[in-house]
Amino acid sequence: MFTILLVLLIIVAILMTGIILLQKSEGSGMSGSAAASMFGGALTGAAAGNFLTRATAWLATIFFVLCALLALVSAKSDIATQQSDLRSEIVQQGNAPAESAIPGETGDSAPGQENQ
Repeated sequence: MFTILLVLLIIVAILMTGIILLQKSEGSGMSGSAAASMFGGALTGAAAGNFLTRATAWLATIFFVLCALLALVSAKSDIATQQSDLRSEIVQQGNAPAESAIPGETGDSAPGQENQ
């Protein structure tokens, strides 16, 4: 799931970059000559501005939704990993022999001390 969302995010980012570069800026931008030659004049004038603006808005919305979904999927997988680590640690502690935190309680003596 994470890989699919990541691939979609990369594709949307590349498409959005291309569309942003095609838009006309304060200078002439790339849309003046490149769009007219690539699309046979279909994206020239006001129609090009409206289409490119709408496409950019849709792609930006999709980009942010994909980012949010990736964050949710990543957080869920991190929680699952932490829980499995915690479970394995609990199992290891459960299998270990019970040791007391106080040295004299189980009859063991602390290093350097004698049993009296």
